[in-house]
Amino acid sequence: MENGVIQIPEAYVRILQESELLGFQQSCDRKTGFLLKGLAASKPGGNFLELGTGTGASASWIIDGMDERSKLTTVDIDSKVQSIARKYLGDDRRVSFCCGDGAAFIQNLTEGFDFIFADTWPGKFELLDKILDHLNVGGFYVIHDVFPQSKLPEELRIKATKLLKTLQERPDLDITELDWSTGLVLAVKTAV
Repeated sequence: MENGVIQIPEAYVRILQESELLGFQQSCDRKTGFLLKGLAASKPGGNFLELGTGTGASASWIIDGMDERSKLTTVDIDSKVQSIARKYLGDDRRVSFCCGDGAAFIQNLTEGFDFIFADTWPGKFELLDKILDHLNVGGFYVIHDVFPQSKLPEELRIKATKLLKTLQERPDLDITELDWSTGLVLAVKTAV
């Protein structure tokens, strides 16, 4: 924070510019970014996972909130869009990129995470139980695009509604629904 104003990560601005040139329109907005940064800052020495790197917009916010002992693993199947993230974030030793199928990545997980941002089908609409098995107690699970919106395809609106109900019914999660941006859910794991 500088002069009472929350700073936007420099990489975020550049990533958005290149995303626009590429025609990639699924980048995280600033409100979501501010939330991700704050949540990351609350987990010193944390182990973070992002499913769906895209061009790296949300990763730039997460990294901006991380301390020097934290690490982020970010996964995407599309090497072309992930190359933008690598270009602007790849020099940070705290970040590791995985280019591959998110479902296969989840199936092979062996470690726990303090923070999971699921921004793609695997870990959100697919393999939800499996990914939540790898969320540490006290850890954050964050998703967006979950509230019915006219811009979302009907199939996605139906899936999002079912996903929200599934999360609400889990006894091991404390859910906070955030009715802004594209509709976010912040879940805190309260039990194993």
